[in-house]
Amino acid sequence: MAGKSRGEQHIGLLNGFAAYGMWGLVPLFWPLLKPAGAVEILAHRMVWSLGVVGVLLLVMRRWAWAGELLRQPRKLALITVAAAVITVNWGVYIWSVNSGHVVEASLGYFINPLVTIAMGVLLLKERLRPVQWAAVGVGAAAVLVLTIGYGRPPWISLCLAFSFATYGLVKKKVNLGGLESLAAESAIQFLPALAFLLWLGSRGDASFTAQGPGHAALLAATGVVTAIPLICFGAAAIRVPLSTLGLLQYMAPVFQFLLGVFYFHEAMPAERWAGFALVWLALSLLTFDALRSARRGARALRESARTAEAGAMEAAEAEAGAPVARVGDAVGPSAEVGERPGSYDGVGSARTT
Repeated sequence: MAGKSRGEQHIGLLNGFAAYGMWGLVPLFWPLLKPAGAVEILAHRMVWSLGVVGVLLLVMRRWAWAGELLRQPRKLALITVAAAVITVNWGVYIWSVNSGHVVEASLGYFINPLVTIAMGVLLLKERLRPVQWAAVGVGAAAVLVLTIGYGRPPWISLCLAFSFATYGLVKKKVNLGGLESLAAESAIQFLPALAFLLWLGSRGDASFTAQGPGHAALLAATGVVTAIPLICFGAAAIRVPLSTLGLLQYMAPVFQFLLGVFYFHEAMPAERWAGFALVWLALSLLTFDALRSARRGARALRESARTAEAGAMEAAEAEAGAPVARVGDAVGPSAEVGERPGSYDGVGSARTT
C-alpha cells in the first residue's frame, strides 16, 4: 500500500510540474496569435474551450453533474460570476502579454496568495497568525514601492491578482471539479463569445479566416492550451498534499518573470527589483508559516494515531483479561500519517492563466 501511495504521489508531482510549467510558459503562445487582438483571442479561447471540454466529458461520460447544476439556481449564479471574473482575468492577461507587460503580469500571480489572504480576513472574517500579518504588510509595502517605480499603481498585477482571488473564492463555494467547472463557465461564455466573433467576421475584421490555415489552427488550439494544464492540475490535486501544490504554484509566475526579463527583454530598473524583492520576502514568510503549520498538523495526526492505537489495545486487553502484544510498540505508526497534513492555510493553490 505504501509503495502504491508513493507511486500515486510521483504521478501527482509529474502532473503538477506539467500544469504549472505549461501555465508558466504560456506567454510564449499568445504572441503567436497576432495579428489577432486580445479580445478576439479571448473570444476564441472561450469558444474552443467549450469544444475541448465537451469532447473530454463525452469520452469520460461525466454528465450527471450538469443536470444537478441546472436544478440549483444559486450555484448557477455563482458559476456565472466565476465566468465573468475569469473572463476579465484571461482578457487582461492576454492583453498584457501581447502588449509587452509580461513581468507585471507575473507579479499579479506572485501577489495573488497575499490578496487571497486579505480577502479571507475582510470577507470571511478569518483570523491570521502574526507571520501571515507580517507577510500581508510586506506585500502592501511592495505594491507601494512598485507604484513609485512605475509612476502609477501596477494595475495589471492588481487586476490579475484580485480577479483570480475572487475567482478562487467563488469556485470554493461552487465546489465543482476543475473540468466540470470549466465546462459550465465556458457554456456561459460561449454565446457572447461566438456572437462577437460572428460580428467581427461580418465587418471583415476577423483574422481567423484571413491569415491562413496555420493561424486558424493556432486560434483553435487556445481550447487545448486552456484545458490540458487544468486536467494535469486536477490529476495532481487528488494525489499530492495541498502544501506541495502551494509550493508548485510559484513555478508559473517564476517562469513568466524569467521570460519577461530574459526573453522579452522588459526593463527592470532598481525600484522594480526592490518591489519584487519585497514580494518574494512576503511569499517566503507565507511559505515558512505554511510549512510550519503543516508540520504541526502532521505531528498532531501522529499523536492522535498513537493515542487511538493505545486506547484500542487497552480495550482489547481489558476485554480479553490478558495482556496483548501491541503492534505499534514494534512497528510504530505508519509513516504515511504525516505525508498529507490535515490542515493547510498558508499558501493557496489554483489554476492560473
